[in-house]
Amino acid sequence: MSTDSTRLTEINFDGLVGPSHNYAGLSLGNIASASHGGDPSYPRAAALQGVAKMRGNMGRGLSQGFLLPLPRPNDDLLRRIGADEGTPPQLRAAAWSASSMWTANAATVSPAPDTADGRCHLTPANLVTMLHRGQEWRDTKAQLDIAFGNSDHFAVHDAVPPSFGDEGAANHMRFCEGHGSPGVEVFVYGRPGGRFPARQHEQASRAVARLHGLDPRTCVFIEQNPAAIEAGAFHNDVVAVANERVLFTHAEAFADQQGAYDAIRAAFPALEVVEVPTEAVSMAEAIRTYLFNAQLLTLPTGEMALVVPEECRESPDVWRFCEQMIAGNGPIRQVIPVDVRQSMANGGGPACLRLRVVADPATVDPRFLLDEAKADLLETVIAKNWPEQIDPADIGSDALASSVRAARSALLDALDLSALR
Repeated sequence: MSTDSTRLTEINFDGLVGPSHNYAGLSLGNIASASHGGDPSYPRAAALQGVAKMRGNMGRGLSQGFLLPLPRPNDDLLRRIGADEGTPPQLRAAAWSASSMWTANAATVSPAPDTADGRCHLTPANLVTMLHRGQEWRDTKAQLDIAFGNSDHFAVHDAVPPSFGDEGAANHMRFCEGHGSPGVEVFVYGRPGGRFPARQHEQASRAVARLHGLDPRTCVFIEQNPAAIEAGAFHNDVVAVANERVLFTHAEAFADQQGAYDAIRAAFPALEVVEVPTEAVSMAEAIRTYLFNAQLLTLPTGEMALVVPEECRESPDVWRFCEQMIAGNGPIRQVIPVDVRQSMANGGGPACLRLRVVADPATVDPRFLLDEAKADLLETVIAKNWPEQIDPADIGSDALASSVRAARSALLDALDLSALR
């Protein structure tokens, strides 16, 4: 079917930080996660920071949605690994992971103007390279099936089967003249063999493109720089982000940097590249501050804004570059720092926390769309039910399990989404 492109807009669906948010250091190759492993976490503060970030984007006139925490602890996972008193703590902690908060890994999304059948297609990421994430996709799909259940406008697929590793939108970019216009979709993959796993496999990307009915002429497949993966860029969105005509990227993001630009430009001649030189911001500093794990957004005024972690403002090199960038005549006119420190400490910046879906908001289940009243509701439920602090020794305790389950149930009841219980 055809979709009225005039009603299409970009909706950012942020992951609500779950009540089991903790720092178990489960993510190999994620330097922030590893460096904070074993620290106490603050789930209530983390979730409220996430809602504040969403409120900020709504205040800028942008459409905002959210996805919910998944059921934790996952007793089924514990059963399947034969968990007992001798089970290593990290294996047990996987069943408590709140990593679904990073909805950039929830799915790959192809808007209706790009697909053969004129529907928006979503494929949940299988996330098979990490145990704590590989358990997510079926519960994620259950939410997507409800939120995007209007089959006239959406198609929600099953995940690509193993052993093809798929990490979703974190390794996917889209270029277009406007969000409602036909676009060029760029899939960034890694090659195995390095010290850290290359989580996105080329064949997974190609399978998603086929499932979504994309025209091969509007698909570009690019290899991520192995050195970037080695440095801790476990997803492409740690070193590059795109919006409409603009690619904001580190100079060392891709295995063949100029070749990547040429390949995108061959399919999308209007490409504008904003490249950050290594001499201005080192790869290590880009990863530490998550300069590129930012939301690059088109504001209602037509200006582009980059929503970055507060850590960027605290870095002399990064902030110097940002100030010089907006002082020039480039396409990015604003840089907006936000406080997502609890997420950052576990390896996720503003871009990790959101899944971009181009759609007519009227076709989305309204229970997943945010307004001021619903933001108030979320904050009330979080303040009342989310644990204030989780220490590493708490993971696995019956008392914490009961508290986490009760908190999520309170949220589902408040949102009339008990079907996800």
